[in-house]
Amino acid sequence: MKQIIQPACIQLQATATSQQGVFQAIADIAVANGIAQSAEAIVAGLKAREKESTTGFQEGFAIPHTQVDEVNQPAIIIVRTETGIEWESFDGKPTFFFLSLLIPKSEAGTTHLQALSALSRALMNEEIRQSMLTATTPTELANIVSQAISGEDD
Repeated sequence: MKQIIQPACIQLQATATSQQGVFQAIADIAVANGIAQSAEAIVAGLKAREKESTTGFQEGFAIPHTQVDEVNQPAIIIVRTETGIEWESFDGKPTFFFLSLLIPKSEAGTTHLQALSALSRALMNEEIRQSMLTATTPTELANIVSQAISGEDD
């Protein structure tokens, strides 16, 4: 599970100002890092999932995710925006911290549910959320998320 997050897949000062912009940033990072073959497929998958129900969490966090054939390997891509974006979050507040989970369709049941559950648990912890918010480098943030989702390994 730890290999699912890499510093190269983290953008700390994204300029996206809309949901579409965030989805595009996630897709571009995925393609640039060989995680996915098609930015369009990632954007379409993220949009389709968001239509089912919001992935907005609370305290400015969201976990947009998708399972599509064009994803080569499971990955978490993190985008942190300069300004908050309306995301229909549980607490009604704008979202600016996006932990996107991309899973190959062939691993939809197992990997997807394990990673989503681990991310959700991590975001319930105030201390972990705060450490994510104050991380200043992609490497630092990757280490925090990796420890948080690995559970008993930390």
